[in-house]
Amino acid sequence: MSQYFDMDGETLWNPSNKAARMFQHHVAFFEAELGLSSGIGPMENDECRMDPAVFETFVKALLALRRRTSHAVLLALSEGFTATVLVLAERAGIRVDWTQLGADLEGPLEDVHVCAVTGMSAPVEGGAWGAGLRDKAQELGRRMPR
Repeated sequence: MSQYFDMDGETLWNPSNKAARMFQHHVAFFEAELGLSSGIGPMENDECRMDPAVFETFVKALLALRRRTSHAVLLALSEGFTATVLVLAERAGIRVDWTQLGADLEGPLEDVHVCAVTGMSAPVEGGAWGAGLRDKAQELGRRMPR
């Protein structure tokens, strides 16, 4: 059995049941963290409909949250989910402005990693912060059936 994540009549992803459940649990977590809806609806009859406008807002907020942290564990824990979301965003035709996201950060950082030996670390500078994430999404996209 498998599940279908659909947007505007097109299947963006057709994962196994377990992968779909895990992804949806992550969606719920990040919706709560961001305080906004993902646009990813409930799974009904093996189908999940996605709202393009709401999903685009969620994608941009998720990336902004990731950009504002340097906490190594949080980054590692969220990497797979964020890469999966990026694959879905690309398949949905959502454009991510990596230049804007990579611009100098304004305001306070969130969840900054502090190490007793090296001190506080800052997020990676400029456009380089998203390079690894984009690579991960590209690799993952090849393994995400439609």
